Amino acid sequence: MDKEWNVVIKPKTGWFDLKLKELWQYRDLIFMFLKRNFNSAYKQTILGPLWFLITPLLSSSMHTLVFGTIANISTDGVPQFLFYLCSNTAWAYFSACLTSTSSTFTGNAGLFGKVYFPRLVTPVTSVIYSLLSFVIHLILLAVAMAIFAMRGTVIIPGVSVILLPVLVLQMALLGLGVGIIISSVTTKYRDLSILVGFGVHLWMYITPVVYPISQAASISGTISKLVMLNPVAPIVNNFRYIILGCGEFSYGYWGISWIVTVVVLFIGILIFNRVEKTFMDTV
Repeated sequence: MDKEWNVVIKPKTGWFDLKLKELWQYRDLIFMFLKRNFNSAYKQTILGPLWFLITPLLSSSMHTLVFGTIANISTDGVPQFLFYLCSNTAWAYFSACLTSTSSTFTGNAGLFGKVYFPRLVTPVTSVIYSLLSFVIHLILLAVAMAIFAMRGTVIIPGVSVILLPVLVLQMALLGLGVGIIISSVTTKYRDLSILVGFGVHLWMYITPVVYPISQAASISGTISKLVMLNPVAPIVNNFRYIILGCGEFSYGYWGISWIVTVVVLFIGILIFNRVEKTFMDTV
């Protein structure tokens, strides 16, 4: 009896043989991975999902103490805690997308060697999972703004808040692009995986997360321009502006940032697609 096959597994032949449509076909698998990641992250923990709230509160409080109170860094007239909570909300999502996708191959080698599914499912799952944390941080930021409003500090986001989904999308795409490039390279050079944590931490300090761009501009116009050429800098700067009205919205540098984002993502997917063929021999 003849059988009709609707799925044929065969080796990829070119750089652009990406088969991105398969991601949608495997959407149920993405949901299963999301559930797995959530359960594994908070299994055998006392506080469980409360860490979604504790982490941004602790980091923002520490930044307020160190950079706001001790170093006395300007926050452009915005309450220090709100400034750092807003900055950390944006940076945490980008860094989570980057770090979680940077271990795609090494972290899932056992699974990849047993069953076939589009390998891009795992980094995409990581980005979506990190979005859950971002949404909770955003709600926490809204609550903090409401508390400050009851104390007399009213901050109302302007009409530019409609650009928030675009900024979130860019953070996800940039983090995904950089992450899968690192993941692809670390299949052969494991040293890079050790440097990821340090590199992300260093990247935060060359991004206006704990200081406004006006602080860099007060030192040197050249320094502020160099800082804004960092593709994450306009994202964080514009994110703060649309939420808190802090600083100025930078359209020019944001446009450059989008160009870098698209290029990095495109290169990342191509390299990921290429390495996918042989990574089991080197991982």
